[in-house]
Amino acid sequence: MQLNALRVTNLSEYSQLMRLDKPIGTLLLLWPTLCALWIANSGLPPLQLIIIFSLGVFIMRSAGCVINDYADRKVDGAVQRTSQRPLARKAVKPGEALTLFVCLIGIAFMLVVQLNVSTVLLSLLALALAACYPFMKRYTHLPQVVLGAAYSCSIPMAFMASNESVPLLAWLLFLANLLWTVAYDTMYAMVDREDDLKIGVKSTAILFGQRDRHWVAVFNMSFIGIMSYIGYVLELGLVYWLGLFCATALLINQQKNIINRDRTQCFKAFLNNNYVGMVIFLGLAISMAL
Repeated sequence: MQLNALRVTNLSEYSQLMRLDKPIGTLLLLWPTLCALWIANSGLPPLQLIIIFSLGVFIMRSAGCVINDYADRKVDGAVQRTSQRPLARKAVKPGEALTLFVCLIGIAFMLVVQLNVSTVLLSLLALALAACYPFMKRYTHLPQVVLGAAYSCSIPMAFMASNESVPLLAWLLFLANLLWTVAYDTMYAMVDREDDLKIGVKSTAILFGQRDRHWVAVFNMSFIGIMSYIGYVLELGLVYWLGLFCATALLINQQKNIINRDRTQCFKAFLNNNYVGMVIFLGLAISMAL
């Protein structure tokens, strides 16, 4: 596919392509990134790292949305939730989408080169996972696992940028975030399951079938278990445990939302994970500050 020049008249369409009107994905990526920065820097990360990683989260999530819509441009029109996306209704040309993706990756690279070489190398892994994720749903029922890995790459990057090493604790946080991502993206996939079955797209929601709620519960319990162990190892105070308790309550409530597999309620449960990430981060940050 040939790259096309970006058109000024299409700025609103590019904005939709980047999901600037739907920041949920950025927030879901931001909270674990901030947790990693706070832990890696004993509760006091340098302002420069906060800015670089926060901007990086925004840019890479936007780039991921663009390449996702490029990959799905021929099937999004057949899915109720995605039928009005710019590429699906041909408001943006495929070449323009690729050009926008390349521009965003270029901006992200300018951010990451301000860090050490090892962090730059880790960023290449993150880029590879982000770029291949949209195509995985054609070959495997586990694209949510690939997304989980992509959404967790900022964690070892934060530790490497801060300390030039990635300790075991960082990989535990990576695993916790991967499990949580698989759980909430399975709920997201439950919204599209009927459409995906018709067009032949794969997902964990399809793989798990009638056991979908059970697997979501298992992943979330494992996530909370690992976060509890991290809190224990770091000797975090009461505020962290209150945050983790609130997160657990939210995850339990999500099970109530998805019990009947209603599309609207499944999507509501997915969106609710923003608050899960927020209360865990706030509990962590406040506890480390006390």
